[in-house]
Amino acid sequence: MIAGAGPVGLVAAAHLVRRGIPVTVFEASADLSEESRASTFHPPTLDMLADLGAADDLIEQGLTAPKFQYRSKRDGVIAEFDFAAIGDLTAHPYRVQAEQFKLTRILHAQLANVPEFHIAFASRVEGVTQDARGVSVRISYNGGVTEHRGAWLIGADGARSEVRRALGIEFEGFTWPERFLVVSTPFEFAGVIPQLASVSYVADPERWHFLLRIPALWRVMFPIAPEVSDAMALEHDYAQAALASVVPGIANYEIAHTTLYRVHQRVAKTYRVGRVFLAGDAAHINNPLGGMGMNGGIHDAVNLTGRLTRAIAGHAADDELDRYDRQRRLVTLEYVQTQSIRNKQNLEAREEKERDRFRDELRRIAADPALTRDYLLRVSMIASLKRAAELG
Repeated sequence: MIAGAGPVGLVAAAHLVRRGIPVTVFEASADLSEESRASTFHPPTLDMLADLGAADDLIEQGLTAPKFQYRSKRDGVIAEFDFAAIGDLTAHPYRVQAEQFKLTRILHAQLANVPEFHIAFASRVEGVTQDARGVSVRISYNGGVTEHRGAWLIGADGARSEVRRALGIEFEGFTWPERFLVVSTPFEFAGVIPQLASVSYVADPERWHFLLRIPALWRVMFPIAPEVSDAMALEHDYAQAALASVVPGIANYEIAHTTLYRVHQRVAKTYRVGRVFLAGDAAHINNPLGGMGMNGGIHDAVNLTGRLTRAIAGHAADDELDRYDRQRRLVTLEYVQTQSIRNKQNLEAREEKERDRFRDELRRIAADPALTRDYLLRVSMIASLKRAAELG
């Protein structure tokens, strides 16, 4: 059983079904989500999706971004990086920018007519119990409560995971005082900002921002100070003022939609309790700078389902499943949390000395092929996958 039909839940389902293991997915919403949310797919994630036959459709529906850059309002372009430098390690030396709901629909279309796959919408997991032979879940559906039984349960039901809550697992970490506002607009920033890459981080001590292009839209992310109310941050005039700070002299943008959300850095104390596992946002959440959250969740799903498949077939002992917790939780702490926190701190650095350090370090990395390669291995998440493998 899988709680949650987001990218992580459906990747897990696809892997298990392909190996002949029957899966039931419980999704609390009445249909697949249409929220944009995450929209970056890293090279190794695309390699994993290619194994499922889902990468080509996603690439076709998305925007290929082989380069990304760092800029500042003070210095202009600081450094640009090209994933071609690690093209020998991946079949997809680029990011794909596409809303996550495109992947869930691609996977659902593939799974819909497979006999081993079943999905129950409007079905919220509200309780979990287990014994040595299986797991029972209480499902809220259509005003009533039913119970379902399975051999294993994967909780991929998001940051407010009912599975995690039912197991009493602590969600350790903190919440940033700022919120992030994402404003989507069809305005073509590349036409007014010279040499703009499709993924561009703009450092500034007063208001840093992040420009990310998806098909037909640019998504622009801004930090929102604690003293600004949610209602004010979501006002049309506030979004217009934020966008007006990107390019001097340009205002009155067409706004497609705005999203405001709180930003957390949290990791579950354990990813496994008996026959129940956590994956994706149910297991870890982080700020979105670097696009590591959803990708890390997909990596969770691939790691876990490979182990579950071997355990179900009798080819692996129970401690093989413990390695999922050991590998994925540690690399989340060592790589995803560390890198995403550093990304935010670098972009918002206020002291001139720190701003100079960030600029000079990026330029030093970009000028050295060996340093560039190491850096790309980290930001693409290839290094975190290698580290997980080293943990055994």
